[in-house]
Amino acid sequence: MLKYVNLALFVLYPLAWGAPLMHAGLLPLFGLSDISVLSGIATLWHSDIFLALVVALFALVAPLVKIGGLALIQFGGLPRRALPLINALGKLAMADIFLVAVYVTLIKGMGVGRIEIGWGLYLFTFCVLASLAIGLLESQKEATK
Repeated sequence: MLKYVNLALFVLYPLAWGAPLMHAGLLPLFGLSDISVLSGIATLWHSDIFLALVVALFALVAPLVKIGGLALIQFGGLPRRALPLINALGKLAMADIFLVAVYVTLIKGMGVGRIEIGWGLYLFTFCVLASLAIGLLESQKEATK
């Protein structure tokens, strides 16, 4: 069952990347614009290419490599001894959740702008936590053998 939940993340992660993480605006009088993982990377690309690449690595590449690696282990394509390395990749994706939380806290604390959490943040958080849980459950399965 775990392997099919893991494979579902191949669909859910890209959906989460395009979904609105938050809706932000400068003042309450102006409309809010949607901010997603993909739009954030695109915006960063124009101002700081290195930071855009780092965020893309943590938000896009690391989760996909982890899901793919776990799938290979679960379906017998990779030896189970690769599991600790695959699980370490999942921890990189948690950096995104931390950064989003810091940005939301900073913007709300400044009182200049208005920010509302979008459904994509919950989906993205679910994907990261589900991936971590699957990795932990796979590790426990390994330990009981």
